[in-house]
Amino acid sequence: MPVFIDTVAWVHLDSGRVLCARPRGKDIFYVPGGKREGGESDLQTLLREIAEELTVALLPETVRHVGTYQADQPQGHPDGAVVRMSCYTGDYAGTLAASSEIDELAWFSYADRSRVPPVDQMLFDDLKAAGALR
Repeated sequence: MPVFIDTVAWVHLDSGRVLCARPRGKDIFYVPGGKREGGESDLQTLLREIAEELTVALLPETVRHVGTYQADQPQGHPDGAVVRMSCYTGDYAGTLAASSEIDELAWFSYADRSRVPPVDQMLFDDLKAAGALR
């Protein structure tokens, strides 16, 4: 039975680019977000993870589901791991900044697709097809 990793991500677009974060000690970027803890809802997970990673507060009333993706996890994870990433947009209050968990923030275009994991690449494909990612 494959390991199942359930994650939630914040899709933040600006000028045809999407915000990505590189966690401390890792060499790959991800769309910001993370794993659910306990009985958290998607919204609770999203609000907590984005506050922890980017030091901003998402405004719950503006959060909208934009898609859910599922893919095999890249190298460095247990064999057979499957990642499901539920993606949301939303407005925020505060100033975006990398927290102590994050080494680097970057704005990625479609040309940067190879720098994110397979499940994030699926999101990039959809954003590109929708004309949201240049």
